[in-house]
Amino acid sequence: MKKILIIIVVLLVAGLLIGGFLLFRKDRAESQTTVAEEVVVLTPVITTRAVSGSIADFFQTNGEVVSASTVDTYADARGILARLYVELGDYVRANQTIAEVDPSQPGLTYALSPVRARVSGTITSLPFNRGDAVSTQTPIATIGDLSRLQVVADIPERYISRIRIGLPTDIHLEAWPEHAISVRVDEINPVVNPASRTMEIRMDIPGGDSRAQAGMYAEVILTIEEKEGVVKIPTDTVLRRLGDVFVFVIEDDIAVRKPVVLGISQDGFVEVLEGIEAGENVVIQGQSLLEDAVKVRILPGLQAVS
Repeated sequence: MKKILIIIVVLLVAGLLIGGFLLFRKDRAESQTTVAEEVVVLTPVITTRAVSGSIADFFQTNGEVVSASTVDTYADARGILARLYVELGDYVRANQTIAEVDPSQPGLTYALSPVRARVSGTITSLPFNRGDAVSTQTPIATIGDLSRLQVVADIPERYISRIRIGLPTDIHLEAWPEHAISVRVDEINPVVNPASRTMEIRMDIPGGDSRAQAGMYAEVILTIEEKEGVVKIPTDTVLRRLGDVFVFVIEDDIAVRKPVVLGISQDGFVEVLEGIEAGENVVIQGQSLLEDAVKVRILPGLQAVS
C-alpha cells in the first residue's frame, strides 16, 4: 500500500512538471510571434517633402549654324570651267570676277565668259573644280555674309503650337559642348514643309562670339514653358499600377495612398497639379512594398530640394 502511494505521488509531481514546461513553451512561442508580427508591420521607408518652386518644360532638337544671308552665283553660259580665281573662305566684293567659263564647242571657239560675284561676302561653297562642265542652272559659288550667323532648326508639326517669336533658347555647339549660347527665336517660317512635316525656325547668334562658325552642328534647347510656385516632388516617388498614378504620404507613421495628377518634368522632379500640397511627407524609398494604411518606420532620409 505504501509503494502504491509513493508511485501515485511521483506520477502527480511528474505531471505537474510536464504541464508547467508545456505551458512555459506555449507562452514563450506566443510572445515571440507577437514580436515578429510587430517587426513585419513596421515597414522601413525613407521620405522627402513636397516643395514649392519653379519648373520649366524644354524641347530639344538639332540645328545647323548658317550665314544669315547667302547668294548663289551662276555662269552666264554653259561650258567648261576654265579658270577659278577664289578658294573657300575668300572674301570677295560685288562684281568681282571669281571664275571664267569656256563656252567653246567643237569647231567653234568663243571668248571666255566671266563669272562675277553678285554681292560682297565670303565664299562658303565651291562645288566645281577647273575642267568641270558647268551650266547656267547650277551655281558656281555661294557667297555668304558671315558677319551675321544664325542657327536653323526644324520643329515637328505636333510642337508648332508651342513655338513663338522671342522664345528663350540655348545653343550648344559640338566643338564646345559645355558652352551655351543664349538666344531667342527670331524667325518662324509660316509654311510647314509637306515632306518632313516640320517648320523651320531661325535664331540669331550674337555678334562677337568667335566660337560659332557656319556649317557647325548645333544642339537646340527651347524653353517652351516656365512656371513659378508649383508643387513638385522627385519623380522616383511616383508609382504607377494598373493605370493609376499615385504616391504614398506618411501621416502619423501610417502610409496613405494619394492619387496625383502630374504636369511638367525637369531634372528628376515632376510638377503635381492635383493630389498633394507642399510640405507633405512623401515616400521616396520603400514605397514599392507599401499598401494603403500600413504602419511604417521612417529612416533618416533626404532633404527637400526646391
